[in-house]
Amino acid sequence: MDVFKRNNVRILGHGAHTLVFVNGFGCDQTIWRYLTPAFSEHCRLVLYDHVGSGLSDTAAYEPARYASLDGYALDLLDICQQLALEQVTLIGHSVGAMIGMLAAIREPHYFQQLLLLCPSPCYLNEGGYHGGFERQDLEQLLNFMDTDFVGWADYITPFIMGNPDRPSLTAELAHSFCQNDPAIARQFARLTFLGDNRADVAQCHTPCLLVQCAEDVIAPLEVGDYLQACLPHARLITLPVAGHCPHVSAPSETLSALESYMAA
Repeated sequence: MDVFKRNNVRILGHGAHTLVFVNGFGCDQTIWRYLTPAFSEHCRLVLYDHVGSGLSDTAAYEPARYASLDGYALDLLDICQQLALEQVTLIGHSVGAMIGMLAAIREPHYFQQLLLLCPSPCYLNEGGYHGGFERQDLEQLLNFMDTDFVGWADYITPFIMGNPDRPSLTAELAHSFCQNDPAIARQFARLTFLGDNRADVAQCHTPCLLVQCAEDVIAPLEVGDYLQACLPHARLITLPVAGHCPHVSAPSETLSALESYMAA
């Protein structure tokens, strides 16, 4: 298997330290373009696409492999192995943050630190845990996705982006969603929104930065508090911004938080 072709791996910049970027659901590696110019001046950057998104090889999709987030974590580890990476800084967004965490639990030697934007181990409200959504509501959203993928993307992206005064950002995200293979995206969405990785969190001993947004309907503040309490080595920063994609809607604030943590 050609890992570079499968995941459309791209390397930018120069430097002794390597950053690996892991996209959230529905996004390809171009979602990082507001952060990469600053990082590429002094670091080597590794970007890639999940199978089914961007310029990945959709023919490489194996339903059994990608029946859980572990399959996506294995893709990340394949890339690390292929590039002979060691002690990298991983920057992951949303479900990409959880994929990065699962990879670090499995093969911790690859990762020096995890910088996680709006991570959530579980989106469901269960018992005393507040993930943000009732199961019935998520099931309805996913059923809508099954029947009208484009309509679903147009409906959900304003909630994800969370900046109604900047409609161009929402339109950009909806366009990104619609570039995905619909069949693969539907399965990935179910893994993302109905999955529960809370039992995995305490197994991650890699130092983590948790970056959450003050107003995020997808990953509410309670999720950040939960992760900080469960992760052995975590620091939580709350940005005074809205939405679930701060690397797009608030790149300067996001970059400042990431660079400050890396410099410490």
